[in-house]
Amino acid sequence: MRTFLRTDDGVTIDSVYEPGSAVYDASRSPSGDPVFVVAHGFTGDVDKPHVRRVAEALAPYGAVVTFSFRGHGASGGRSTVGDREVLDLAAAVAWAREQGHARVVTVGFSMGGSVVLRHAALYGSGRSEGSPGDSGGSEREGREQRARARTDAVVSVSAPARWYYRGTAPMRKLHWLVTRPEGRLVGRYGLRTRIQNGGWDPVPLSPVEAVPRIAPTPLLIVHGDRDGYFPVDHPRMLADAAAGHAELWLEPGMGHAEHAATDDLLARIGRWGGSQDS
Repeated sequence: MRTFLRTDDGVTIDSVYEPGSAVYDASRSPSGDPVFVVAHGFTGDVDKPHVRRVAEALAPYGAVVTFSFRGHGASGGRSTVGDREVLDLAAAVAWAREQGHARVVTVGFSMGGSVVLRHAALYGSGRSEGSPGDSGGSEREGREQRARARTDAVVSVSAPARWYYRGTAPMRKLHWLVTRPEGRLVGRYGLRTRIQNGGWDPVPLSPVEAVPRIAPTPLLIVHGDRDGYFPVDHPRMLADAAAGHAELWLEPGMGHAEHAATDDLLARIGRWGGSQDS
């Protein structure tokens, strides 16, 4: 099933729901089966082969929702490189729950890895202040909105711990792509990614600041020891911020994000997500 969702700030998000290869009885309610909501990396989209491969690898363990972040693929708007994308994920999670699933597992890669961390912090059951994009309304309405959009477990793969990191050549190239007019042209016409002009104002909660707010939601941090974008001090910083609440998998020989995730790793992520109770 494919549709366009609308975020709280009015952006249309191209989204796909697949019931999963583990669900054989169409008459049975999917409430007992988990649904994985996959948040791709920067310049990805729902139709990219590496995103489809992740969806196929997770399908034996539950239903799967994939979507294109704003500014990517057929979705509307412009990329804010991890800021307002939290609203895109919230819309996808709420839609996943509308399909009847009681358990939602968010799985994010690179930029998407930072988004799933911030989303879990901002939409967690313990959060009392408004979510990003709140347009007013009663406190009860805000709680109901967060309940629909919250996740039950979080997997963050190849995510940065802090913003503005330029310590590797790929990240210096990415900053050129995002901050320079000629870079944004390359993004738009070469990578099908439309990037917002200007910087963040205000600067959003960073991943390492978000992590302490995620508990008691189960959290898995996955990172390759050969990641060319973010070295291993990033996942270790995230795990330290969790103060014993998160699991950390440092994968030998793994590079960065979806392209580097082996079928075996994706299967282990699927089993981990499927084993987490809401």
